[in-house]
Amino acid sequence: MGTPGHPSLLRRAIGGIGGVARKLATLAILLLLAIVGLRAWQSTQGPPLRPWHTLAPVELDADAIRRGGWAKYVAAESRMFEQVHDGLQRKMNPSDRTPLNRYLDGGRASPLAYGRDWNRSFELAPAGAPRGVVVLLHGLTDSPYSMRSLAMVYRDHGFIALVPRLPGHGTVPAGLTREGRVEWEAAVDMAMAEATRRAGGRLPVHLVGYSNGGALATLHVMRRIARGEPSDVQRVVLLSPMIEVNAAARFAGIAAWPALLGRYARAAWLDLLPEFNAFKYNSFPVRAARESFLVTSELRTAIADVAAHGAMGKVPPILAFQSVVDDTVTASAVMTQLFDALPANGSELVLFDVNRSRAMEPILRESATAWSRDALAVSTRRYALTVLGAASEDDPTVVARSRAPGATEVQVQPTGLRYPPDIYSLSHIAVPFPADDPLYGNQRASRWALQLGTIAVRGERNTLAVSQDSLNRLSWNPFHAYMVERIEVFSDLR
Repeated sequence: MGTPGHPSLLRRAIGGIGGVARKLATLAILLLLAIVGLRAWQSTQGPPLRPWHTLAPVELDADAIRRGGWAKYVAAESRMFEQVHDGLQRKMNPSDRTPLNRYLDGGRASPLAYGRDWNRSFELAPAGAPRGVVVLLHGLTDSPYSMRSLAMVYRDHGFIALVPRLPGHGTVPAGLTREGRVEWEAAVDMAMAEATRRAGGRLPVHLVGYSNGGALATLHVMRRIARGEPSDVQRVVLLSPMIEVNAAARFAGIAAWPALLGRYARAAWLDLLPEFNAFKYNSFPVRAARESFLVTSELRTAIADVAAHGAMGKVPPILAFQSVVDDTVTASAVMTQLFDALPANGSELVLFDVNRSRAMEPILRESATAWSRDALAVSTRRYALTVLGAASEDDPTVVARSRAPGATEVQVQPTGLRYPPDIYSLSHIAVPFPADDPLYGNQRASRWALQLGTIAVRGERNTLAVSQDSLNRLSWNPFHAYMVERIEVFSDLR
């Protein structure tokens, strides 16, 4: 039998807990207000918004993209590009008209300096009867240009290559303040429907995705399977796929709250930089970070749905290429969140290792490179794993160390390549581009057009308008020929 004091003790205890909760909630609100206030102040310290930050193109909505199909999408895109061009020419100041501004007609950074505006959706057709159809998806802030090299490879092997421009890309960075994952996913569905139509039930259909395009490609495949629909793809190739991004991106939208007040409009941007890259934005809006996180979140849900329905066996073979170090996506997530969930279906993950030479390895961060060191020791994987790297710390000859599913031994194959002595790793952005790429490569292609892969600048720190790291970041893949060879074999192109 209880005592009369028990109820009052209980009420006091509950009241005490409630008081602590209220105090914590108050502290959380104050902390949030402080963060928003600091963000508002920071936004007043940056460079001013330029026309390409404020002129947001109006594009087709998701339903119109799906209903209209490829031809109507390309036609609407063409009209939109003309409107953006005319709007920019009216709004740009004389100070904006520099040779290194991509929006200056006739400038060194103009898309037309590279012979064609590869910012737009395009298709490449083989000379003879097609052997297949491939859809290639570019990455975030990117453009169809990043798929140009591989589209040509597929075209040369008899495939029709369809490369859609994902909404918000290829025009002005402000486009990504309006367009997001709903429109991107609609564009993927539209392009795949066109590929299926072109294939006519007779030709294979392949899907290639780079970075955010890799996440969208995988999401498209997983969602169809989760819905119980047959796969519309026979092979999937992924380059630096965005399977996971920094968890902080979940809260990126908070950084843009001050932009609701016109005075703090710059808070809607994480980076406001000169636009000297003809086929990729340098400026980065907050909304793009948030939308990319939501794509990866949707992808994880879709993978879980397929697994829950016991339908992973319906996933087509996937070949992925990933740098061991990647400052844009979580490199290890490609293995742990995607490949470890795949069935034994002929999939393979290829990792580009860091330069573990005697001179380089001591200056590399152990925390960034250690995760892959013992990856080949696991023999229970259902997919093949290949690590491309130097033969030894004293031998820069590049070899491919591979372990087949369930194999007891690691096979070592020469590649005929050498790890460049001045390169310590690949980067997220380097994977799709060969050394002779006219924009990102290190082999001089034009005396006029700006070639970012050949830039080597030196001087005092804290002086440049762009970060020194961004200029030093590797922009081309010294192992591109090996990657193409593996894609040719995997995709049965030869």
